[in-house]
Amino acid sequence: MSGHSKWATTKHKKAVIDAKRGKLFAKLIKNIEVAARMGGADPDGNPTLYDAIQKAKKQSVPNKNIDSAVKRGAGLEAGGADYETIMYEGYGPNGVAVLVECLTDNRNRAASDVRVAMTRNGGSMADPGSVSYLFNRKGVVIVPKNGRSEDDVLEAALEAGVEEVNDLGENFEVISEATDLVAVRTALVEAGIDYDSAEVSFVPSMQVELDEDGARKIFKLIDALDDSDDVQNVFANFDVPDDVMAKVDA
Repeated sequence: MSGHSKWATTKHKKAVIDAKRGKLFAKLIKNIEVAARMGGADPDGNPTLYDAIQKAKKQSVPNKNIDSAVKRGAGLEAGGADYETIMYEGYGPNGVAVLVECLTDNRNRAASDVRVAMTRNGGSMADPGSVSYLFNRKGVVIVPKNGRSEDDVLEAALEAGVEEVNDLGENFEVISEATDLVAVRTALVEAGIDYDSAEVSFVPSMQVELDEDGARKIFKLIDALDDSDDVQNVFANFDVPDDVMAKVDA
């Protein structure tokens, strides 16, 4: 996961301070609304909502916006949209497999946005099932290092179902079965280990290693997809070696 996850972490930080902050807030709010609609307004009884709220708070989304989103989603306040989750599959430059997760109230607009971003940036759409088999649904918790070792993190949540801990530079990526996500997140907190985000993600089972040119092309494609208000997450099976990542960052 090294290159891809490090890039995702870097991008995450930049997103908070750059011009896309409003867009990021909107996506986090939408996530909260949908979680509240699916499982109710009580975060203690709705772990998906709990994690969506935590993620929004980490990105400094104001509490009043979070509270309103919970109420709208749970039907306690007017104005909630009827969002549905749609997955699109495709290939990026260099044969990189791409999964695009949309949360939308307009299926046609979402499909059009994804198709345009793909075709304008060296990608192509693929039939359902032709790409998704290259990914596994996993629980992923991002933990800041704060002087801890990989073993500290592994030990804290081993009994809760941790499968592996990956070093992402400033953070650790803690992977488990999707069904063990809440148990792992809880075990980490009980051991005094704070986390940045906890969510169900699609983790690639095999990866395509990219050179500098390939890395720039795939990042451009993912940025274009992320530009759509309907796109919540983009998962791709590429890896960028550290030396190449340094060149791209420079």
